[in-house]
Amino acid sequence: METTPPLAPAPIRLLAEQALSRAAGAPLVGGNAVELLIDADAHFDAWLGAIRAARQRVLLENYIIRDDEVGRAFRDALVACAQRGVLVAVVYDWLGCLGQSRASFWAPLRAAGGQVRAFNPPRFGQPFGWISRDHRKLLVVDGLHGFLSGVCISQKWLGDPARGMAPWRDTGVALRGPAVAELEYAFAESWASIGTPLAPFGPGAGAHAAAGTVALRVIATQPSTAGMYRLDQLIAAMARRTLWLTDAYFVGIAPYVQALAAAARDGVDVRLLVPGSSDIPVVASVSRSGYRPLLNAGVRVFEWNGSMLHAKTAVADGQWARVGSSNLNVASWLGNREIDVAVEDVAFATRLAQQYERDLGNATEIVLAPRRWRRRADQLQCQPLRPRGRRAMGGSSGRAAAGALRIANSVGAALTDRRVLGDTASAPLVAGSLGLGVLAVVAILWPAIIGWPLGVLAAWLALNFGARAWRLRRRFRERAAGADEAV
Repeated sequence: METTPPLAPAPIRLLAEQALSRAAGAPLVGGNAVELLIDADAHFDAWLGAIRAARQRVLLENYIIRDDEVGRAFRDALVACAQRGVLVAVVYDWLGCLGQSRASFWAPLRAAGGQVRAFNPPRFGQPFGWISRDHRKLLVVDGLHGFLSGVCISQKWLGDPARGMAPWRDTGVALRGPAVAELEYAFAESWASIGTPLAPFGPGAGAHAAAGTVALRVIATQPSTAGMYRLDQLIAAMARRTLWLTDAYFVGIAPYVQALAAAARDGVDVRLLVPGSSDIPVVASVSRSGYRPLLNAGVRVFEWNGSMLHAKTAVADGQWARVGSSNLNVASWLGNREIDVAVEDVAFATRLAQQYERDLGNATEIVLAPRRWRRRADQLQCQPLRPRGRRAMGGSSGRAAAGALRIANSVGAALTDRRVLGDTASAPLVAGSLGLGVLAVVAILWPAIIGWPLGVLAAWLALNFGARAWRLRRRFRERAAGADEAV
């Protein structure tokens, strides 16, 4: 019986490259040099050094630029650039900077000739447009130096030594080579989405020349494009040995959780490193509620023990790596502007994997509670331990035993770097129940407190829908008038 011979390695490689390019919506670009940047100190030094040495243009796009010591250092460096004739263009996210910096913060830069735009502030005609955010952290200088990361421009990332707060853990990259042009194109597209496009500018000397041997993809996603989601799904399906993930706000949707679970059941070493304490506690609670299906499938979950883990990275099989701004949740995958780099290089993937192992040294593994097996009715059933021969303890003795169990769990975690997964499903339900209960009491006793906000919301939506309808009607009439003139 004849069998079809397996495909040769070259066609398989071409097929994989085509699949990755189509999933990400980004071509593979060779000839680059990539440097791994760890934590905010390294980022801020590299970013400010590049800005201060700029000769032609500085393009900065960041979710948060805060009016603090760090933010003012960046603003002043940009002002100095603009004063010596360098093109300076800044995009910040309106919601991300809400309460972080005001319009007056940018007045010195605008006075010096720099250009600043806020992404997606609320406006009439788009009542839900504000949901989409610019979550990118991107800097391009002179078409030669490119940076992307999870780091925002804020003192918060440096911690607070006086209060004993460690710096946030974050990861980014510095790029040189042809891929920098892809970063400039991504910024130019964001800029044009807000207002008048940037005037065309020529590349700097040697901007597109090869600077190394690294091949990578620049994945600049926009709302509803899902390029990063498709790529994450594909990598989970293609990984053969290892898939190590770091994420700040993991809220896995069912298809992605199933992809990770399938990889783990197939023998892939799948690991997920997430914050132990988050700056957004509700996200951390939702994230923990999704641990159990991952653990049941064999995925290893770790919680960072430092102040805040904000990195977004992935490394697979020691050959492929991803670094950028995208989190593993629906907001990043479908709602925001994000930018990541997917690197296909053994040396870079090895460095990121080594950093991952160092990070695990400051993390606690989450495990399922052990269970005892009993044979019953010709089948094995998994049952938790129960007291025999007497009723389970109640009252103060039961509470004391529960307290002792929690203490033992904490001590065990300290000694073994492991912690048993507790009840994660009920906490969000309890919080939701309490919140709805309070809302119900307020609505019954003081209906005006509920009625006024609903009235304001209804008025806002009515104005927006009316403005949208008027614009569409005017556009239709203009097109109809144009068609009549053409006839």
